[in-house]
Amino acid sequence: MLPAQFRMTRSTEFGATVSRGTRAAQPDLVLYTLRSDETGEPGPRIGLVVSKAVGNAVQRHRVSRRLRHAARTILDDLDPAERVVIRALPGSRDAISPRLEQELRTALQRIRVRTGAAS
Repeated sequence: MLPAQFRMTRSTEFGATVSRGTRAAQPDLVLYTLRSDETGEPGPRIGLVVSKAVGNAVQRHRVSRRLRHAARTILDDLDPAERVVIRALPGSRDAISPRLEQELRTALQRIRVRTGAAS
């Protein structure tokens, strides 16, 4: 699971990351990243957006658990000032965990190349 200290909880953080962040799309998810200037909580912050388009409540919770598990694996690759939002697409309902993790890593790598950040 993703430790609580790394979870994004404020809607303002979600809104800022999605609207001003860099976006990378994959078949089952969309990743948004934004480097925060705030000196708030230490460590990267990760948020999930799993809408009703993904499926019913059981399916959405299953996708959320898989995405939180996949997000935990990329924590070491993130800068402490980074904010990340993972938006699940309807295809994520049928995706297995290793595929979601691979798509997450691919999206993060694409953003790093686009922004010129070292990986």
